[in-house]
Amino acid sequence: MEEHGMKILKLNIGNPAPFGFTAPEEVIQDMRASIVSSQGYSESRGIFNARKAIMQYAQIKGIPNVTMKDIYTGNGASELIQLALHALLNDGDEILIPAPDYPLWTACANLTGGKAVHYICDEQSDWYPDLDDMESKITDRTKALVIINPNNPTGALYPLEVLERIVDIARRHELIIFADEIYDRLVMDGEKHISIASLAPDLFCVTFSGLSKSHMVCGFRVGWMILSGNKLLANDYIAGINMLSNMRLCSNVPGQSIIQTALWGYQSVNEYIVPGGRIYEQRNFIHEALNNIPGISAVKPRAAFYIFPKIDTELYHIESDTEFALECLRETRILFVPGSGFNWPKPDHFRIVYLPSNEVLKEAMEKFARFLYDRRKRI
Repeated sequence: MEEHGMKILKLNIGNPAPFGFTAPEEVIQDMRASIVSSQGYSESRGIFNARKAIMQYAQIKGIPNVTMKDIYTGNGASELIQLALHALLNDGDEILIPAPDYPLWTACANLTGGKAVHYICDEQSDWYPDLDDMESKITDRTKALVIINPNNPTGALYPLEVLERIVDIARRHELIIFADEIYDRLVMDGEKHISIASLAPDLFCVTFSGLSKSHMVCGFRVGWMILSGNKLLANDYIAGINMLSNMRLCSNVPGQSIIQTALWGYQSVNEYIVPGGRIYEQRNFIHEALNNIPGISAVKPRAAFYIFPKIDTELYHIESDTEFALECLRETRILFVPGSGFNWPKPDHFRIVYLPSNEVLKEAMEKFARFLYDRRKRI
């Protein structure tokens, strides 16, 4: 469609830059200043200043037993997720992953020859994990469980009591905890993010984060991985991590150079997530606009910049969410991701990224509402 000159409103990818979000100026200045000195490889885990800043950040978050050797920088957190699962899973091994999920987790598990087993997150309970369902799916092949907190695609933020119960499950079944926390600095409504690793000093945990979303630098590819807790439980696994880390040599060094300033300098993201801030106000707008459309309901996100609304499939005669999304794209030129793209088992959800301005979102929701009205009349 774009090749034919059509303009598409891309509400499918969490990429802030096209919608006018920019990195703090001092971060850009650091990147420029470091280019000449960043032409060679760094240590495979990353440069000293970057890992030191990440280690201090882990201390502030209460993540226990973290040394400089437990910090790995990556070309985004995505690269490190793939590396971490390749080091862990053999053919037939299982890993618990939420549904809906960030699909990279499921893809990486399957590519290793492992098996992604999905536990359900409960829409009626603010999209928190269904802990009974989680525990019921543990077998003797289960190696680890994944939580995505704050969550993509739902925008859920897990409270202390839910995290403590997840830790109890991991403890009873001797599982590694993988925590995807890339949105930990994009939390609204006065809430506080809690790193699950801070609650599990006796377990082995791997925490993933980065700067792509909080500092609006997706293209810089800056992520990290933190090993914490009882590392004696994972000596062989850590050896595998080190081998794979050395094989890819290092992550991009100019990207590493901004980590120290980004983590401990001016936090421009804070302006976006409070009343009057763009992300906060756009979250409120999209939540209200979607819920005002007949047959659409959506839980209000408390973090990140995604919303995962439910659509009445009987009212709109939807059998395939993929076909529904494609039909909407063709008729409205609005692109969103169907729920099946996040391993949701029914065709009754889709994800919208609410990064555009309220003016753009308003126009998009008017088009979407007209599309649904016309579709209902036709069918």
